[in-house]
Amino acid sequence: MSEPIDTFVGIEPRLIVDQGVAARVAAIVEPVLEGLGFRLVRVRISGMAGCTVQIMAERPDGTMTIEDCESVSRALSPVLDVADPIDRAYHLEVSSPGMDRPLVRRSDFERYAGNQIRVEMSVAVDGRRRFRGYLLGVEGDGARIRRDDAMPDEPAEVLLRIEDMAEAKVVLSEAQIAASLRRAKAQQRDEATDGTTQTNGAASAHPDGERTPGDDRQAAQNEGD
Repeated sequence: MSEPIDTFVGIEPRLIVDQGVAARVAAIVEPVLEGLGFRLVRVRISGMAGCTVQIMAERPDGTMTIEDCESVSRALSPVLDVADPIDRAYHLEVSSPGMDRPLVRRSDFERYAGNQIRVEMSVAVDGRRRFRGYLLGVEGDGARIRRDDAMPDEPAEVLLRIEDMAEAKVVLSEAQIAASLRRAKAQQRDEATDGTTQTNGAASAHPDGERTPGDDRQAAQNEGD
């Protein structure tokens, strides 16, 4: 994966936004996050094993530590309790975007040029909604992708309007997944040696926004009503 380039200036608006109930949650939490110096990435609501509301967030430089996740969770929990956007009991989960992060801002597409991404469009382009390939960069209001899923009679490159995307996400290679697993195992060995753990009650996370396959992707979890 190419190294990100720090180009963040201020709070940049998201071009790919949440829908439905997730959008209501986003409208509540985004001002709180910005007040704390963080940026909202995405909101995910899952019904598996009960209802989980996942808030992906980061600092303007793209980092998100365990302590950041815990402090954000403590700030958001009472706000969501009062606003009550979910009509059932839920778990609140605050996390970093992770290595296979969603791309939601123009600067995300600029910073991760050279990486393989997967895109799902809300508006079909030449009869297709799903694209996969290497992100070449940003041109105007679109992202140019060199496709690795193109049929022989289709163009190898496509320019997709960012605001017409329903989702865009970095795709990890097998080598990147293996390297991430090795780092996780090394971290576990270090923690076992010094008697510490990354888990603190109902709060856990991976520093610098990294998560590994099999990870529950939880950074700070509280019970919501």
